[in-house]
Amino acid sequence: MGSASQWARETFGDIAGELADIIPACLRRAHERARTGHEGVHTQTLEAYGHGLYAVQYEELAAGLSELGEAVRMQGRTMMLVRGHLIYPLRYAKKDVPVTTARLRRASGFRADLIRRHGPPPMQQAFDLGLEELDDSEVHPDLELLPEDVRLVLVAYACSMEAGVMRVEWGSAELRREDRYLVWHRHEPLPPNG
Repeated sequence: MGSASQWARETFGDIAGELADIIPACLRRAHERARTGHEGVHTQTLEAYGHGLYAVQYEELAAGLSELGEAVRMQGRTMMLVRGHLIYPLRYAKKDVPVTTARLRRASGFRADLIRRHGPPPMQQAFDLGLEELDDSEVHPDLELLPEDVRLVLVAYACSMEAGVMRVEWGSAELRREDRYLVWHRHEPLPPNG
């Protein structure tokens, strides 16, 4: 069983080391399944790989964490709640770049609402520029399935079909609305090839 940081032990208790081993292994299996699917359909684009990876990342995490948490269905996917924390995978890059470059494609929708509602509170208050803000009171309906006190642990990873899983980090981040970058309050590496 892998070693766990103080943050991981405070967050997950005695299963932190086990999670630190299981999560990267799940992402490696997801990559292998997506690559096999891509090879099976013989497309010239990477659509089969990308769509496959998106789907199987949830399946692999649900299977790997089934003994340590409880499943919740949102967005047609099974996600895992472990000791009051939703484990949410996010492929942020196709090349080996720091997790601090992670950025969402959209400032609205399920993923953005999830981070805003269950991630850490913003480190700095937003400036009131007199512009109309997005209405935060209308969150994605699937988020009503989560208790308000659930905290989000992002599992951000860099992965490509050719190189596989290159980097895995976990932690907590807020979403900066103006440019969709994640502002990490805490992030730390998990061994991608554990």
